[in-house]
Amino acid sequence: MRRVLAVPLGFAAILLFASFQPPNRPTTQSQSSQIRVEVLEVNVLVTVVDKHGRFVTDLQPDRFSLEEDNVPQTITTFVRETSLPLSVAMMIDTSGSVRLKLEFEKRAVSSFLHQVMRPEDQAMLVEFDTGATLLRDFTNRPSDLANELKGLRAGGGTALFDALYRVANEKMGGASPRRVIVIVSDGDDLHSKRPLEEAVEMVQRAEATVYAVGTSKFGAGRNEDGDKVLKAVTEQTGGTVFFPYSEQQFEDAFSVINDELRSQYSLTYIPTNKKKDGVFRKIKVKLKDDKGLSSRYKKGYYPPAEDTKGKSE
Repeated sequence: MRRVLAVPLGFAAILLFASFQPPNRPTTQSQSSQIRVEVLEVNVLVTVVDKHGRFVTDLQPDRFSLEEDNVPQTITTFVRETSLPLSVAMMIDTSGSVRLKLEFEKRAVSSFLHQVMRPEDQAMLVEFDTGATLLRDFTNRPSDLANELKGLRAGGGTALFDALYRVANEKMGGASPRRVIVIVSDGDDLHSKRPLEEAVEMVQRAEATVYAVGTSKFGAGRNEDGDKVLKAVTEQTGGTVFFPYSEQQFEDAFSVINDELRSQYSLTYIPTNKKKDGVFRKIKVKLKDDKGLSSRYKKGYYPPAEDTKGKSE
């Protein structure tokens, strides 16, 4: 997560397809005279697995090092990420290409939401075909989400990139520190107006992690191009993709996602590069004495861009 700490603190809440603006309030003299202090902190969630794919959760801070654009950074906070609240955006493909698989998908997603959500977590539900529909906004009640799942019907084309862009842009920015998007789709996009690259960039700007459960390898048909799309989105954001062959493997994929979300490390640092240029910065996490271990994390982030409005006036 990228955090900008400021005094005084403001906020904005953004809704899918609509926006909310807090009422204007007069600025008091004491407020206007306060000094604004900004500190950019970058948070990186890291998943570590051994050569058998099992999560490794007992590493000490000195096993990790971190670079930004090849420049070593000092890790200021190290936390085993098992308890911080989650914000999950569940995106389900309801296009015609998943018609024969939809009923099982609904059952598996419902089971996952009941497993992953604790009272402090929240999740939302979006269906997409040629458009995106917010079925249920963020809630901590998985039963409400499960009820919405029951009414889903398949039909139409697929605009995955547009839907992902909108969810990341309009829903994830104000969510809790651990922001997760879970996509259930075959990845077959034929109708989006935005390219894949723009969707991935918006996810990175929202500092969300994408997990995907591909539907192309069980049931009828298989789409290699769709598989590549799901791989690209998840790899760039620090998540992973699953391609189950059976209903049992489909359920297992959700179980693994649930386990991973409770088995991560959180590394925080203050970048040595203080520029507010809005230019993408690459992140690299290294494990000392890895002994066959491997790690997953986001590939980078976008720092805030300095507001130059009015400087030339």
